[in-house]
Amino acid sequence: MSTIFKKIIDKEIPANIVYEDDDFLAFYDIQPQAKVHVIVIPKKEIKNLDEATEEDVLVLGKLQLTIAKIARKLGISKDGYRVITNINENGGQTVFHMHYHILGGEKLPENFK
Repeated sequence: MSTIFKKIIDKEIPANIVYEDDDFLAFYDIQPQAKVHVIVIPKKEIKNLDEATEEDVLVLGKLQLTIAKIARKLGISKDGYRVITNINENGGQTVFHMHYHILGGEKLPENFK
């Protein structure tokens, strides 16, 4: 699978990176929906949560901890933030490489889309 996120991982497309390690990459969304809007992706190509397997359990667990680490780094963890993933077309997924949105830096509406 070759997506825009794979091209960002491979440094073929620039991104405003806020975090990177051996397993994950995080960068600012180019169409932010909140004051802080960062996308976190695993470097392992997984289409979405629905397509993850038992083999991905370590990546998925580390992903959750990495999201929290990034929120602390961004200074939004104390006041709170939202984590969203979209799955398949009806769920709003437009890039078919698993990714999570971290949204925060302000009071988010309860009916946030």
